[in-house]
Amino acid sequence: MSPAPDERDRIRAAVERILQGTAQRSNGALTIVALAQEAGVPRNALTQRHPDLKNDFYAQVRALGQTPHSEIRLRQQIVKLKELRAKDATELAQLRTDVEHLVRAVNQLTAHNRQLLHTLSQPNPTVRALPTQPHPGPTQ
Repeated sequence: MSPAPDERDRIRAAVERILQGTAQRSNGALTIVALAQEAGVPRNALTQRHPDLKNDFYAQVRALGQTPHSEIRLRQQIVKLKELRAKDATELAQLRTDVEHLVRAVNQLTAHNRQLLHTLSQPNPTVRALPTQPHPGPTQ
């Protein structure tokens, strides 16, 4: 499907309306989605057919000292991801410490078990095996 002959003109006019705060067909946000809606063109017209107009729009937004909404959202997402990464790093450090303690406990219990088994295997052992109690089932 070929673009409409006036597509570039409609996009340029939409850029002006959005930047002047007089959007007619969109919410006036500083985004490509709002620009496409304002110009009455599909979004891919800006991303694929007219990326120069898209880049010009963002350049004008920055020149006005404003940050495009998409960039604001990405920066917020970066902050959240950094917080999650820090939290994960803390949790990972705790898990590594826990693993070290558990390995140490398993090694101690294994050594103690070996010692008890050795004592039991001797004639006249001084250790007696206690009968095990059945585990109670789940309460209902």
